[in-house]
Amino acid sequence: MSTPVWRKSSHSSDGTSGQCVEVAALSGVVGIRDSKDPDARHLTLTPNALRELLQKAVDRWT
Repeated sequence: MSTPVWRKSSHSSDGTSGQCVEVAALSGVVGIRDSKDPDARHLTLTPNALRELLQKAVDRWT
């Protein structure tokens, strides 16, 4: 299994504060982790579940 490539938004801070959410394409799922603790466990969601989660967040705050 290859090492995942974790990415964060280009709108994140300069990277020194470490307060970012990172995502990675894993085998059939999307990984989500806290950049402050990259060695900690991460969430895994299907692409559809991630889409639903993000839509609920948008609906909640708009």
